[in-house]
Amino acid sequence: MISFIIPAYNEEAELPATLRAIRSAAAGYEHEIVLVNDASIDATAAIGEQFGARVISIERRQIAAARNAGAAAARGNIFIFVDADTRILPEHVRGVVETLKRGFVGGGARLSTDREVPLWGRIFFRIFTTLYFGLNLGAGAFLFTSRENFRAVGGFDEMYFASEEVFFTTALKRLGRFKLLAEPALTSGRKLRMYSGWQIFTRSLSLVFGGARGVTSRKKLDMWYGGEREEWIG
Repeated sequence: MISFIIPAYNEEAELPATLRAIRSAAAGYEHEIVLVNDASIDATAAIGEQFGARVISIERRQIAAARNAGAAAARGNIFIFVDADTRILPEHVRGVVETLKRGFVGGGARLSTDREVPLWGRIFFRIFTTLYFGLNLGAGAFLFTSRENFRAVGGFDEMYFASEEVFFTTALKRLGRFKLLAEPALTSGRKLRMYSGWQIFTRSLSLVFGGARGVTSRKKLDMWYGGEREEWIG
């Protein structure tokens, strides 16, 4: 069985489209959706229940902890981690199953953004993703592995409040081959619409030069933990 694990904090706007996409993409596969509601104060949990997801509630406000909580509750032997603002396709689910059957330890997918983003945002996203995926790293928006391999690497390191997917990917790659699927997953471009180019640039530099110590607390990680959301319904 495939377990789709979704960490979520105040995602009532984006979540319905994500859940519909997962149900459509997973048609024909035995699957479950585990929604980890991490201290939301909106309708996130209710929407998850409406779509038939198993809702796990925690009060951590940490993405790594939410993903680990979902994995601990999951019943499947394949784990697919999908962010609450990310849409997947049947090609992704088929790709996951085939990739794991071929002996890869896990993988991810390249990303594209939804809706319109500013020109500077499109340029920044293209440069960043080219460099990032060129290193064969998985993005948190879409990651997959087996239950066995997840346990072997100890899950996501809860020391980190951001970039936890980098450390997770690196740990998986020590076990064997890691693959990025060809089909991009569609993720929200809201950060590129909500924040200025200067804000994105300075926060990115802070992550790069701050190293691991820069992501061991929520300090200066407001883009990930501030809770601001676009005022639209997806």
